Amino acid sequence: SIPRVVEYRYSSKDRAIKPVQMKQKEVEQFYESVLYQIVLRTIHEVFESVYVPHVHMVVFNGWVEGVDPATGADFRSCLVSCQATKDEFQKINLSKVDPKQCFRSLKGLSAGPLYNLAPVKPIMAISREDKRFVESRDVLAEVASIPNLATMDWEDFEHLVRGLFEKIFSHEGAEVRITRASRDLGVDAVAFDPDPIRGGKFVIQAKRYNNVVPLSAVRDLYGTMINEGAVKGILVTTSYFGPDAYEFVKDKPITLIDGSNLVYMLAQHGYNVKIELQKSVKTEG
Repeated sequence: SIPRVVEYRYSSKDRAIKPVQMKQKEVEQFYESVLYQIVLRTIHEVFESVYVPHVHMVVFNGWVEGVDPATGADFRSCLVSCQATKDEFQKINLSKVDPKQCFRSLKGLSAGPLYNLAPVKPIMAISREDKRFVESRDVLAEVASIPNLATMDWEDFEHLVRGLFEKIFSHEGAEVRITRASRDLGVDAVAFDPDPIRGGKFVIQAKRYNNVVPLSAVRDLYGTMINEGAVKGILVTTSYFGPDAYEFVKDKPITLIDGSNLVYMLAQHGYNVKIELQKSVKTEG
């Protein structure tokens, strides 16, 4: 909610300190200005983040939640939507612009006065529809009976990883889907996180390896991220990564999870497992 009090004044007549509130028109103008500033500041922070060499365009969708006073029903609407490229945004001096005019110059979308909460269609939204998605299996429920994760079926391992990340992304609105098994270097699972700050589309690859994960697998994940329009990539393995892999991802939004970390993450959710590479089968999934 917008604070309405702008100052406090002492009334000698009443011998009391009284608040001075904004008029309704001033509240609406202030609300609108704050929202436009949030849009511009957020885009600025994304371009200035650690991933700046790899971010060339940002789409900001501003959502609002509330209760419709006419029906009493809860609603969630996109109030503003704006797209900006890195090149055009870096030419803007945010300290001198009028927030609303700057938003308009970027061809941002809004429907009338923002205080009216009129919805607009987002310029870009995360699509959760994909013909590659298949029904998942609850391998986690049976993980205690698996003596060694390094010897389990490679397809079961993909479902295991999906189940783990489903628990990790278990906050409201998040979803993890598994893709059709292909044994290639594609996407094994996709996580959709609607959180406006840390959310987005995450691609996950599960590799049940015996030996060091080759750098090519990490490079392929990065290429898949770009192709999928994902904000982050996660590579999970039963084995380990070499120094070249960690060097490659140090300035990229990629997380590498080796066997020991996988065991630890499963233990955090109550699953005690083992990975013994010397007992694993020769084929790698």
